[in-house]
Amino acid sequence: MLSLPFALIVRGQTVSAPRPQEIKKAFPWPDGKRVAVSLSFDDGRPSQVDRGLDVLNPTGVKVTFFVVPENVKKRLDGWKRAVASGHEIANHSLTHPCTGNFPWSSQNALEGYSLEKMSQQLDDANAEIQSLLGVRMVTFAYPCGQKFVGRGRQLKSYVPLIGEKFLVGRGFMDEYFNDPAFVDMAQAGGTVSDDLDYIQLVKLISQAAAQGAWIIFAGHDIGEKGFQVTDATALTALCKYMQEPANGVWVDTVEKIGRYVQQQRTGRGE
Repeated sequence: MLSLPFALIVRGQTVSAPRPQEIKKAFPWPDGKRVAVSLSFDDGRPSQVDRGLDVLNPTGVKVTFFVVPENVKKRLDGWKRAVASGHEIANHSLTHPCTGNFPWSSQNALEGYSLEKMSQQLDDANAEIQSLLGVRMVTFAYPCGQKFVGRGRQLKSYVPLIGEKFLVGRGFMDEYFNDPAFVDMAQAGGTVSDDLDYIQLVKLISQAAAQGAWIIFAGHDIGEKGFQVTDATALTALCKYMQEPANGVWVDTVEKIGRYVQQQRTGRGE
């Protein structure tokens, strides 16, 4: 007997259909949700507690703040309020090293770092924040979204270091949403929320929902829409949208969703 490939007739054309074992099973978000969303903000900028908490707290939505200790010290009471409000405080390194091609990072350039020096950066940031706020940070965001130390033939990725020390490592300005069944948790994608209006933010969530994905928004200041500023008015409307049951959105911190993804994958033997 001649064995024929599994096929379908679509509008008069024969097309290959996925074999049963090739059909991707939807990731089981809780309560039948279609998409997971985390809101995150970088650097520990003053506006995040000066204005951001007054925007976020009435909505009940919990977000992740990736902070550097020096900025936390400038608004310590505000950051203690953020902790008391149930928001996640997370690691963004001790001194925010990026490539020396940025003039402001020329004296703190990743090109001059080793893995040992970066490891110390991460550990020292954890220790300082725990001393200041009494929390242990378990997720991380790469400063400038850059994941290397050194240069040329001596360049090394520090993604494995993040995988060793943290539950999730978030990138920045990435061009993909996170497939919860596949994503490398040490380099989860970050989607920019700065300088976008409400419609643009909802459109991104809808695109992620079509994939059953996890979208991690990455912003900076909270205030009037602009460069490295997530619009406060849009943020309020977005939180309301995400909490409407009909929209099928699970919104929570990077840690909470990251732990859920890890548990689901472990339970499936991954």
